Amino acid sequence: VQLQACGGGLVQVGGSLRLSCAVSARTFSTYAVGWFRQAPGKDREFVAAISRSGFSTDYRDSVKGRFTISRNSAKNTVTLRMDSLKPEDTAAYYCAAAAIGTYNYAPKLTNTYNYWGQGTLVTVSS
Repeated sequence: VQLQACGGGLVQVGGSLRLSCAVSARTFSTYAVGWFRQAPGKDREFVAAISRSGFSTDYRDSVKGRFTISRNSAKNTVTLRMDSLKPEDTAAYYCAAAAIGTYNYAPKLTNTYNYWGQGTLVTVSS
């Protein structure tokens, strides 16, 4: 399984970005997908996740109401729409896939995820 993240860039405070994660897998529906981020000098942290079904999502508190995660089973992609961006959202963003049995579970824990893509950098300038 391979994951390719893209869509990062430089944006001003209050702006928007859309990150995309392309998942190369024989059975995309087998995987829940999550987004994580890591700022310089900080640990990697959970941002958002979507279940295998697409019906369940979860977000870290600081992005609720601003970020939206969705998946497109026809294209094997997961999108993270980020609105009202803040300087503290600046980080490298990583997508990851978790092969889990539960169909409607959006996992938050890093060690649940089996496969990781490379990061895409998001910089929010004030």
